[in-house]
Amino acid sequence: MNEWMLRFDDYDPADERRREALCTVGNGYFATRGAWAGSRASDHHYPGSYVAGLYNRLCDDIDGRTVENESLVNVPDWLPLEVAIDDGEWLTPDNSQVLDHQLELDLRRGVLTRRFRLRVAQGNIIAGVERRLVSMADAHLAAQSLAVTAENWSGVLRIRTGVDGSVTNGGVDRYQKLSGRHLVEIEPAVQDNATALVVARTSQSYVRIAVANRTAVFHNGTPCESGWTNSVDATTAYHEVAVAVQPGDVVSADKAAVVHTSRDVAISEPLQACLAALPGLPAFDRLLEPHVLAWSHLWRKFALDLEEPADGTPAAVRLNLFHLLQSVSPHSADTDAGVPARGLHGEAYRGHVFWDELFVFPVLTLRMPALTRALLRYRHRRLPAARRAAAAAGYPGAMYPWQSGSDGREESQTLHQNPLSGRWTRDATSLQRHVGLAVAYTMWQYVEATGDEEFLADHGAEVILEVARFFAGLASYDQARDRYVIKGVVGPDEFHTGYPERPDAGIDNNAYTNVMAVWLFRRAAEVLERLPSRRRTELTESIGLRPQELSRWDELTRRMYVPFHNGVISQFEGYADLDELDWDRYRRKYSDLRRLDRILEAEGLAVTAYQVSKQADVLMLLYLLPRQELYELLATLGYPTKADTIRRTVRYYLPRTCHGSSLSAVVHAWGLTSLNADRALEFLVQALHSDSGDPAQTGTTAEGIHLAAMAGSVDLVQRCFTGLTLSGDELRFAPRWPVSLGRMRMNLRYRGHHLTVRVSADGLAVSADAGRADPIRVRCHGTTKSLAAGRTVEWPAR
Repeated sequence: MNEWMLRFDDYDPADERRREALCTVGNGYFATRGAWAGSRASDHHYPGSYVAGLYNRLCDDIDGRTVENESLVNVPDWLPLEVAIDDGEWLTPDNSQVLDHQLELDLRRGVLTRRFRLRVAQGNIIAGVERRLVSMADAHLAAQSLAVTAENWSGVLRIRTGVDGSVTNGGVDRYQKLSGRHLVEIEPAVQDNATALVVARTSQSYVRIAVANRTAVFHNGTPCESGWTNSVDATTAYHEVAVAVQPGDVVSADKAAVVHTSRDVAISEPLQACLAALPGLPAFDRLLEPHVLAWSHLWRKFALDLEEPADGTPAAVRLNLFHLLQSVSPHSADTDAGVPARGLHGEAYRGHVFWDELFVFPVLTLRMPALTRALLRYRHRRLPAARRAAAAAGYPGAMYPWQSGSDGREESQTLHQNPLSGRWTRDATSLQRHVGLAVAYTMWQYVEATGDEEFLADHGAEVILEVARFFAGLASYDQARDRYVIKGVVGPDEFHTGYPERPDAGIDNNAYTNVMAVWLFRRAAEVLERLPSRRRTELTESIGLRPQELSRWDELTRRMYVPFHNGVISQFEGYADLDELDWDRYRRKYSDLRRLDRILEAEGLAVTAYQVSKQADVLMLLYLLPRQELYELLATLGYPTKADTIRRTVRYYLPRTCHGSSLSAVVHAWGLTSLNADRALEFLVQALHSDSGDPAQTGTTAEGIHLAAMAGSVDLVQRCFTGLTLSGDELRFAPRWPVSLGRMRMNLRYRGHHLTVRVSADGLAVSADAGRADPIRVRCHGTTKSLAAGRTVEWPAR
C-alpha cells in the first residue's frame, strides 16, 4: 500500500474475510464490511453491517448450563447489487473464472473500489467497477455505484439490487454452536421500481431497525425505465432489471441506502426517517462530494505526517487512524456506544466495550477533545450499574465490568470453548477489576489535556471517587506484612486467572492493579481539592463519602504491597515460583505460540502453572505513568526504584511473553524505547501492522480489527518516541526519536490551542496557531518555555 491507499491486487479466497474487515467503510454510527456486494456468509465471505451500540441478548444451553450473551447485531444488508448473464446465476469470484480482481481502499476519501473481470463457462467476459462509501457527512447514509461492461458477448444482462434481511450473527467460528439470530418480525417491501426496504426488530432489546435503498440503472447513460421486476420473500426485498446488451455496452447503477433505528435521536420512527432521507435520484458522485469534504476536515485535525521514515510506516499510521475514525467519529457523540474493542468491523468479542479507551483516547483527546468527552459519558451513564455490581460483590463504590455492552452489566462469557481441544472451560477473565482503573485514568487525562473543570465537576469526579472507593474496599490489611493487599483478581495479562492449586480464583497482588490503585487514591484526593467548595460538599454528601475513607486512601498510598523478586517487579505474587516453560520445544512443535493458553489446555496442561505472559502487564505501568512519577510513587510506598530495576524488569518478561494480545507489541515498544531503540522499533512495526500485515500473523482480524492496537501504535509515534506527557498546565516532551523514522509533523489540541509539533533526530519545535487562548508552558529537556498564540518554541536535540 502507498501512504493513502490500501490495495489488494488479486483474489485470495483464504484471505478474503480478513480483507473484508480491513476494507470496511464506516462513519462511527454504522459500518459495513468490504464483502462482495450480494455475497452470503460462507468460508470466503462474511457481509456485515453494524450500528454502534445496537445490542441484543440471546441464551443457549451448554452442558446443562444456561449461557447468556449480548452481541452487537448484524443489521439487514444494504449492499446487494449483483449481475448475471442471461439465465445464469448471480456472478461472484467463486462461481466464475477470475481474470482480474483489485480491491482498493482510498483512505483520504473513505471510498472502497473493486475492479474485476470475470469469465463465465460460455466464455463471456464482463468487466466491472464497484464503488461504495458510508457517508462521513451524513451518519445514516451510504452510497454505492456499479458499472459493468459486456466485453465480448451480446445477450441479456440482469442487475439485481435490494436489502437482505436474512442475515444472522455468524462471523466468528467459535460462536457457531451458539445462537446468532437476533432479528425478528422481519418485514421486507418494495414501493416502486426504485425503493426496497426491510424493517425488523431485535428479539430481546426490542430495537426497531429500518434499512431502505433506492437504485437508478442506466444503459449506456440512458435510464432504464422498463424491464423491471420486483420480488419479496420472508426476509428480503429485491428489484431486478433485464437489459439487452451488445459487446462494449455499459450498464451502470447508482444506489443510496439509509439506516435508522429506534435508538436514534430526533426521529419519530425508523422507516419513516429512512424514506424521508433517501435521495430522490441517487447519484453516487453527488453524494461523494460532501463525504470527501467531511473526511478532509478529519484528516486536517488528525494530521500525523512522517517524512523519510522506515518503509511502510506512514501508510500503516494512516490506515490505523482511518479505522479508528470509522469506529468512533463525531457521529458517535449521540450513540451512547462507548469504544468497541473490535471497531464496527466484525463480531469478535461480540462488539463489547473493554478497556480500549485507554489506548484510544490519547489519540482522540489531543485532536478532538469534544469527542472524547462524549465517549466518556458512556461510562458515567453506567455508573449506577457499576455501583450495583460492587454492592452485589460486597464492596463499596463502583465496579466497572471487564466487558460492557448496552447497560453496563458484566457481559464476559462464563464459559469459553478452546477451538484446539473442543472443550468448554470456565472463563474467569471477568475478574479483571482493573478496567475501573482505566476508566478513572482516562477521565483524569482528559481533564489534564483540556482543563475542562466543568466535566470534572459534573461527571469525572463522581466516577473517579466511586472507583477509588471500590479499590479501597478491595484492599485488605495483611498483618504479617503490615501492608495492604489486593487478592483474587486477574491482571491485563489474562493468562493467569488463578494459581495451579486454585484455578480461576484470581491471583494476588497483581503489580499493575496495586500500583495503579495507589495512583488512583492520589488522584482522588487531588480531585476533591480541585472541585469548587460547594460542588465538593454536594458530591461528598450525595455519595456519602466519609472522612475515614479519605484517611484510608492516604494510608493506602503509603502502605500498598507491591511484589518484587530478584530486583524485578513481579507480575503478581508468586509469579517467580511458577515453572519455566520449555520455549524451545514449543517453538519447534508449533509455528504460532500467541495462544499458548489454548495449546497447553489441549495438551491437558494449564498456562497458570508457568511463567508465561500473554502480555506482560507490569510493563503497562510504563505506558501509563511517566518514569519519574512511577519512581516517586513506588518510593512513597517504601520501594526505592531506579532505572536499573526497570531495565531488569523489561528484560525479564521479554523472553517469557508470547504476545498473544495485539496490545503486547505496543506495551513492549514503550518499555524498550530507552533501553533498546532498535528492538523498540521492531515492536512498533509489529504493532502498526498487527491487522494489516502478513495474513499468517494477523490472527483474528477477519472477525474485526483490533482497535486498541491500531490506536496504540499511533500513540507510540505521537507520545512514546516524542516523550509527550501532560502534567497540570504544562505540556512536556522528552524526545527519543529514532533516526530511521525521519521527520514527523503532527497537529494537536491542548488547552484551547491548535498546535503543530515537528520532531526529528535533530530537535523539536512546537508552534501555536493564532488565537485568543492564554499562553501555555511547554517543557523539553528540562527547560520550560512559554508558548503564546502565533509563536513557536524550539529545542535542539540533546
